[in-house]
Amino acid sequence: MAQIKTWTTTCAGGLPAFIAAPDTAQKVPVIVLLHERYGLVPHTMDLACRHAREGYVCIAADYFFRHPDQDALHRGDAGYDMTDAESLDYMEAAIAALVDTQQADLTRIAAMGVCQTGRHPIVLAAHRKISAALVWYGAAQDREWQVNARFPVGLDTLIERADCPVLGLYGEGDHIISIEHVRRFRSALERTNKAFHVEMFGGAPHGWLNDTMPGRYRREQAEAAWRTQREFLARAFATKSEGDFIQQSFKASLSPNYDFTKNVRYE
Repeated sequence: MAQIKTWTTTCAGGLPAFIAAPDTAQKVPVIVLLHERYGLVPHTMDLACRHAREGYVCIAADYFFRHPDQDALHRGDAGYDMTDAESLDYMEAAIAALVDTQQADLTRIAAMGVCQTGRHPIVLAAHRKISAALVWYGAAQDREWQVNARFPVGLDTLIERADCPVLGLYGEGDHIISIEHVRRFRSALERTNKAFHVEMFGGAPHGWLNDTMPGRYRREQAEAAWRTQREFLARAFATKSEGDFIQQSFKASLSPNYDFTKNVRYE
């Protein structure tokens, strides 16, 4: 694990951001990290540091910084309905803020979204070339496929436009996203001939990566999924050869008595 350094900055438009980077002069890939519905909380900054210890520059911006009651947001008592256009502006601002970061190789960028922000790495990939879109238990439930003022372009169209490998990580015990939702997401990737790995982890409820929420956190599944992401990123950031095959894989661990309607919310 690399020694790291961290700092804060303000991106264009007043967007606050936390940055973690390996303490090295070597150029390394960049992770654009989007937070859960709670805004930029310690858990997200912990993930940024974890990415940095694994050799990446990670920028975690506060995408909901315009919400008027940050305390309520952090507690989960309030929400912020970020639009696709807003997220794209903020992600571009975060990337631009790394121009003077000597370690940041801006030719190799992956974006990671969690829960509410799960779709936004795909939004970014639909608008610019990136190395990978990483989706943790998001971008699959019914609302993600609807077209409206918040999501003016359908998820099917965003997936078609995206030109990068996509990783989707889900929990079998999720009370929001069912196996049918995950299969729909996988099918959209298959139809558009994308490179992808989609996996559902048995016994994992919604939010199972968040180790600050004991009711949700599942260490075994979280560590397994993180290893899967680590391996996926290594492949995504590797030099490609002309004629390389597109790799597609789907894996699900399901209870023989799986019943989505019996999945419950944990805190």
